[in-house]
Amino acid sequence: MSETNMYVTKETFDKMREELQKMKSVDRPAASKAIAEAREKGDLKENAEYDAAKEAQGMLEAKIKQLEGAIANAKIVDTSTIDTSKVTILTKVTITNMATKKTVTYQIVGEKEADLKLGKISASSPIGKGLLGKVRGEVAEVQAPNGIIKFRVEEITV
Repeated sequence: MSETNMYVTKETFDKMREELQKMKSVDRPAASKAIAEAREKGDLKENAEYDAAKEAQGMLEAKIKQLEGAIANAKIVDTSTIDTSKVTILTKVTITNMATKKTVTYQIVGEKEADLKLGKISASSPIGKGLLGKVRGEVAEVQAPNGIIKFRVEEITV
């Protein structure tokens, strides 16, 4: 996990904390119980169930550590204080692809919240990076695998 700030909404931050609490209070004791039950079944050298339980516990602990790091680096962004004069994190931006003339609206979000099906793209994605800081009417040039794509910023809202 990188040590950079991760911008999230209050709702996403709360979900992250709930998930961490569940991992610590429900999943961790269940993993310990599974190890204890497997240990009771005899010789640990040839006990695949024990090995699997230990591996699952290790993966759970890694997820807990990762989520704790994400929460520590999370910066909660209040949508009521967002400046819509330029594209920033959590703004909704309507853009037109200059080549295809297709118009689409995306919300610029942190990596944890990105979901293309919901129209949410990460600020660290190529399109997100290209749009950040742009103002209405400005053209963003985004480097894509098949060349540079130009998008015109049509509208910026919250």
